[in-house]
Amino acid sequence: MSDRPLTLMAVHAHPDDEATGTGGVLARYAAEGVRTVLVTCTDGGCGDGPGGVKPGDPGHDPAAVALMRRQELEASCEVLKISDLEMLDYADSGMMGWPSNDAPGSFWQTRVQEGAARLAELMRHYRPDVVVTYDENGFYGHPDHIQAHRITMAALEMTALTPKVYWTTMPRSMMQRFGEIMREFNEDMPEPDPAETAALAEIGLPDDEITTWVDTTEFSGQKFDALAAHASQGENIFFLKMGKERFGEFMGMETFVRVQDATGADVPENDLFAGLR
Repeated sequence: MSDRPLTLMAVHAHPDDEATGTGGVLARYAAEGVRTVLVTCTDGGCGDGPGGVKPGDPGHDPAAVALMRRQELEASCEVLKISDLEMLDYADSGMMGWPSNDAPGSFWQTRVQEGAARLAELMRHYRPDVVVTYDENGFYGHPDHIQAHRITMAALEMTALTPKVYWTTMPRSMMQRFGEIMREFNEDMPEPDPAETAALAEIGLPDDEITTWVDTTEFSGQKFDALAAHASQGENIFFLKMGKERFGEFMGMETFVRVQDATGADVPENDLFAGLR
């Protein structure tokens, strides 16, 4: 038997993604003695600047934003007790269709094989038993999320490793509840556009297609605090408005689709490490 600890590697696009989608599992497995490795692919420079200044607006400084978000990411990792943080430091590509998509050095413009080779080197170093990233659409179509998916799957092909591999997702039933809660906390929110509603309805998966349901309710306070560490990003404020108790009720279950497995563990499962211990 090896003395090497079980290892979870989560590959995310931006600072703060680790808290939203996988903060619960990172905190839970760290508490169980699992080595938790976070790979963050971009510098987050297309995020909000101080005072909520948006990319492209006067006073938005991508380099300063990237430095600020690095500090916030390190604080989040401390809260979640993440063992190892690795930054690939590609330039944030911004949302789909932004001019920053085409900027030289942006993650979206990086050759998949180049990014995958760097990630494969990290995989060989850490030898993860479980790897988590996004699906082919990056969950909601963000170019950097899509690219993170691409380099992760390519890196896995480059290595001789056979970890369990998961894509993050959300059950459609939870997406519907999400819309209800958003309106509850934002009474002035306009009625959603029918096209927008239809697009949201396609995010996530039907509940019966989700393979893995991990209860992280016990660690939802850490997840909340990790998200709060990314204070510069206004999109996080909605979740924080809930307060820890409501946040835990809504965000305490993290869900995944298992796409690679050599253990034969039955699905649905409630543990990313099912079959490994």
